[in-house]
Amino acid sequence: MRRRFGVVGALALTMALALGGCGAADDGGSGTAAGGAPVKGGDLVMARSADIISMDKTTTFDNNSIRVMEQIMEPLFHSSADGTKVEPWLATGYTISPDGLTYTIPLRKDVVFSDGTPMTAEDVKFSIDEDTKTGAAGWGFINAAIDSVEATDDSTVTIKLKYAWAPLIADLSLFSNGVIPVDYGGKTAEEFYAAPVGTGPYVWESWTKGQSLKLTANTKYWQKGKPYLSSVQWNVVPDANTRKLQVQGGQIDIDDTPDWSSLASLKSAPGVNAQTFPSTQIDYVAFNQTRAPFDDVHVRRAISYAIDRQAMVKAVLFGNGEVANSLLSPGTPYYDENAGGATLDVAKAKAELAQSSKPGGFSTTLLIASGNPNQASVAQILQSELKDIGITMEIKQLDPTANKKARLASDFDMTLSAWTMDIPDPDQWTSFAVDPTGGSKSAFTSYDNPEVVDLNKQAQRETDSAKRQQLYSQLQQKTSEDAFLAYLYYSPYVYASTDKVKGFSVTPLGGYLLQDVYKTE
Repeated sequence: MRRRFGVVGALALTMALALGGCGAADDGGSGTAAGGAPVKGGDLVMARSADIISMDKTTTFDNNSIRVMEQIMEPLFHSSADGTKVEPWLATGYTISPDGLTYTIPLRKDVVFSDGTPMTAEDVKFSIDEDTKTGAAGWGFINAAIDSVEATDDSTVTIKLKYAWAPLIADLSLFSNGVIPVDYGGKTAEEFYAAPVGTGPYVWESWTKGQSLKLTANTKYWQKGKPYLSSVQWNVVPDANTRKLQVQGGQIDIDDTPDWSSLASLKSAPGVNAQTFPSTQIDYVAFNQTRAPFDDVHVRRAISYAIDRQAMVKAVLFGNGEVANSLLSPGTPYYDENAGGATLDVAKAKAELAQSSKPGGFSTTLLIASGNPNQASVAQILQSELKDIGITMEIKQLDPTANKKARLASDFDMTLSAWTMDIPDPDQWTSFAVDPTGGSKSAFTSYDNPEVVDLNKQAQRETDSAKRQQLYSQLQQKTSEDAFLAYLYYSPYVYASTDKVKGFSVTPLGGYLLQDVYKTE
């Protein structure tokens, strides 16, 4: 079901990138239907459970927001279609100085922003600096090794590092480093992100909070002939069954993440294409360590040992996944299958609880999103399993948008969550998950183990692939022992679309290139 990728592409300073134009998407490959050319025009409507949070690329951690901003603001590099390496996008390549501390990056010269202004190195410098300045408040930790960014000339950027940094090119492919006009085009940051401007295939049109968001085609897009669609709209439809009925009835074109129980019926529904895509997703239970007793490792271990993950894969995913045993997913470089993640062992669960600050058990809550059958099923299974070891768990439901906000604010005891990689390097997730000084406060759990933080920092600076593997293996072992998350399962992405939608594909990193999508009548 899942692919296991090697460490390839620009993940080490000693590896070279296949230099060239704009990457795989430029040849129109996925946008060409068998036996026919792509059709221009048409409006695509996608439904998903929750609304966006913000368009500020530097401080937003929400996937629903990210999928929209990726259509507007593009980075210098882009992940390949299979998610295994990084390819030039707004850049044409890069060179590295002998000491590994200076990167020279030439830019494409045919790129303009959607307002018609040419993209220059000054825009790139401003965009990377903007992200870096957020520091612990946003995605700035991604650029922690950058000492300076210089606009050498209009079409060349020079980046100097404080120290060797293995993930740099991968980091420059992250949405948070997307290129925007210098000085926000003369606006304040707040004004700009209310209607952002970028080099991407689509242009901001409107947002009715809690209901829908619409983008229209960028007529000045640098990939000639694209995008094919006239507009793209995301509707907020919290209930999974309603989304299913809408795609079957043709009221929407794409159902984003239908529940697994409906996948078989969607596959057999006339006029519907339901499919799964290889992913880097891990689903997990997060423990808020600012709330007792989740600051107690024995409590966290007890819960982790009490979970029957194989039963969840069968009952929740209908077999479409595998048990999670590590902080990293099998599709992520440096994944270690011997990471030591907890497996079902009720005797160990009871023994851990007996050693804890709550040997007699306790009561707690689990936050889930309402209208999500997958989370509801996981919660019910978990509720029953924890009861068997003396923990009473109440299931607390919030609508998907409110649920996201509560998780981002660490307003929970336990919650169900998931992570998908955005770059083909583990640093984005490991830094997000284990470093309490980052904007997420260790994936909103406040987990803080100095030994793990140190391992992560060593791995960031290590350019030898074999040594990085050793460091990441140690990190995976330590985080499994600390049980700051209870890993549940790895699953593919699932989407359902009408058969009028062509060229839609999702990379293992969760992104999709909507400039390649078109509709037939």
